[in-house]
Amino acid sequence: MKVKGTTSGVKLTTLKKLRQPGVAAALAAAVLFGASAPLSKLLLQQVGPWLLAALLYLGSGIGLWLWRRWQRAAKVHLPPGERLWLAGAIVAGGVIGPVLLLIGLSAMQATAASLLLNAESVFTALLAWFVFKENFDR
Repeated sequence: MKVKGTTSGVKLTTLKKLRQPGVAAALAAAVLFGASAPLSKLLLQQVGPWLLAALLYLGSGIGLWLWRRWQRAAKVHLPPGERLWLAGAIVAGGVIGPVLLLIGLSAMQATAASLLLNAESVFTALLAWFVFKENFDR
């Protein structure tokens, strides 16, 4: 027996609660990251890797800032003990990593770069396992 406002007897509010907005965001991020390498390769013919990395991350920062303003997100309070970790992550993942990626893209063929980018997730998992002692059997 169906009830008004339901789908197959399940309340619509229950279905809405089951949706995972993070899945859509992760898929969109994967698509955008996948598109960034070939587009970056084209842009590297016009600008250097340092400038391109700066522009990409500046655009990313502005986009995130606008998104947080639109969502009216609460202010983030970072414990003092985690500030050094955040600074290290910013330097490694936001400065050194992108610049090295773009230097590599400018110096190699697209096919080789594509293969190396596919190996990135494997190397990231190994780094997490060995350096940060992440648990992979859960």
